[in-house]
Amino acid sequence: MPIKVMSDLPAKAVIENENIFIMDETRALSQDIRPLKIALLNLMPLKEATEIQIMRSLSNSPLQVDLTFLTTETYQAKHTSANYLNKFYSTFSDIKNEKFDGFIITGAPIENMEFEEVAYWDEMKEIMEWTKTNVTSTLHLCWGAQAALYYHYNIPKVTLDKKLFGIFEHKVLHRKIPLVRGFDDVFLAPHSRYTASSYEAIENCRDLITVATSDTAGQFLIMNESGSQIFVMGHPEYDRDTLDKEYKRDLEKGLPIDVPVNYYKNDDPNTAPLLTWRAHANGLYSNWLDYYVYQITPYIL
Repeated sequence: MPIKVMSDLPAKAVIENENIFIMDETRALSQDIRPLKIALLNLMPLKEATEIQIMRSLSNSPLQVDLTFLTTETYQAKHTSANYLNKFYSTFSDIKNEKFDGFIITGAPIENMEFEEVAYWDEMKEIMEWTKTNVTSTLHLCWGAQAALYYHYNIPKVTLDKKLFGIFEHKVLHRKIPLVRGFDDVFLAPHSRYTASSYEAIENCRDLITVATSDTAGQFLIMNESGSQIFVMGHPEYDRDTLDKEYKRDLEKGLPIDVPVNYYKNDDPNTAPLLTWRAHANGLYSNWLDYYVYQITPYIL
């Protein structure tokens, strides 16, 4: 997929080095097609790493994507410079009068906080309400999924006994739903979180469908009937070494952390982790773009 981004975005060079087709603004303007307008609300501390992960995940389709990066305006990110954000990111105020084909809300490492304690919660609520009328389909990831389930459906969050950390096996429950078209009966996906949305509350909500689940990690893919809201409880976009970096970071901080499940060969952190989830992650993002954005969105937004 040609992804349109600003010509001097640092992540662009990384993606191009992987032979992923990135199109800059000049070339995009010369093509007589309407690209899909996708916005990414990036709540992760390491913005550039998340940009690369999401662009890589969106790359496996012939559709052209015009990607807009968003950051919060009621909270200043501490791990990314203001100059970088000012140059490459917009805020909700900048785009709230526009419409988008797709919208992605990432996770954030704040799950142990109550939603109402989050500095930008009021802004999040405004954005999530806005997506109901200005976006064809919204994809929510990890904490972003928990926050949206809480806001839209009053699904409470529960604290786990310990961090759910590793690569977990999931099974498809509704094979005919296009979101999992091409999936195997069983597939792997990463999780890294201390909390979960209430399993019972999700199952008892008539407006929600659990598409894929795990005996260990709980529900993984949840959606409303129309597909305008899709909730991914883990991190299928993660790189090969993301969990490795998190594990070693927590060790250095002296935090209680187990070796990530099903990640290193023989559970040995000195070995290179195996990449076992990329194919299904690519399939998930491609299916979302094709069946819930491209085939549903109007030509004229």
